[in-house]
Amino acid sequence: MATLFKNANLVDVVNETVIAGASVLVENGIIKEIGTDIAAPADAQIVDLGGKTMLPGLFNCHVHMCSDAGTGVREKLSDAAITVRALKNLKTLINSGVTYIRDAGAPNFIDVDLHNAQLKGDIIAPEMQTACRCICMTGGHGHSEGREADGEADCRKAARENLKAGANWIKVMATGGVMTKGVEPGSPQLTEAELRAAIEEAHKCGAKTFTHAQAMEGIKNALRAGIDSIEHGFFMDDWCFDWMKEHNVFFVPTLAAPYWIKYYGTAAGIPDYMVRKVENTIEAHADTFRRAMKAGVKIALGTDAGTPFNKYDKTAFEAVLMVENGMSPMEAIKCGTIHAAELLSVKDTHGSITIGKKANFAIFEKNPLEDIQAMMDCAMTVLNGEIVFEK
Repeated sequence: MATLFKNANLVDVVNETVIAGASVLVENGIIKEIGTDIAAPADAQIVDLGGKTMLPGLFNCHVHMCSDAGTGVREKLSDAAITVRALKNLKTLINSGVTYIRDAGAPNFIDVDLHNAQLKGDIIAPEMQTACRCICMTGGHGHSEGREADGEADCRKAARENLKAGANWIKVMATGGVMTKGVEPGSPQLTEAELRAAIEEAHKCGAKTFTHAQAMEGIKNALRAGIDSIEHGFFMDDWCFDWMKEHNVFFVPTLAAPYWIKYYGTAAGIPDYMVRKVENTIEAHADTFRRAMKAGVKIALGTDAGTPFNKYDKTAFEAVLMVENGMSPMEAIKCGTIHAAELLSVKDTHGSITIGKKANFAIFEKNPLEDIQAMMDCAMTVLNGEIVFEK
């Protein structure tokens, strides 16, 4: 089946240009031709985009699909109820132009079941990579749903358990965090040796690793241990940036996560300990992002969707915050497309509108290059060449 998408302002993230009046011919979910004067095959479906802006499908590299994006107060739900909620969240992501996610931790391997359902075509959902349960120290950040592990041998075993279950990534907790009561963002948690043990197990089978890491000592432990991606990264110095550039380590800043906690605050029911931690770190976090950007660290877009009031239809708000903190709109878009595809090791098949790549598109009413806020208004989502959302 062929489909010709025509009359689009196509954003070419590779060459950083816009092709006005562009057409894209798709066959069997793959981009076959791009141009301004393409003849449609006789049996092709024609989709006239009417001058709307076409971007590659968006990535969100830090999602908790099973979470509720509520107040952050812990709840008790059955696996069935959590799965139903995750399905709704996945639909919301699709309807906002997101066609690829990396889930950053889910209870009881629900993420793997949903990933398998997506691969089989049983559900309409973004393509995804999963991490199963985060690996944390006993009583550490994320312990309520994570795999508590102590010592190198136990961390190694925990990684093997997740890999056996089907995890694409291993997530380790290098520091405390905002949402776990009784721990602090500045405190190191798993040691460098413990982190290295889990990371080695992932790398042995070709999986990649990422870490919740907010403060300097824990971040440096993770970098020396061989981590592939730093998440949040509230406090980093030039040593961190130099190491990340030398070893091709990505930064996923999740600027949106503390933003929404501060924005809504205790008046909306967010626990005061979470608000306090955010208020103590949010300015340093933004400053670290700006310095990392200027230093040339590779940055990919992720929101930490599922944290308090950090909704699943707000992936593009991370790009808004990136621009507010000094990025150009084009660079922010690249963080959510081609850079994210590189982080997730799918750059050869995803992340840009290029002949031979998958036909995953996000269509917007207006041009985000002129106003990044336009990315908040998705008009159509195309996944594998099929329209899966249209406003």
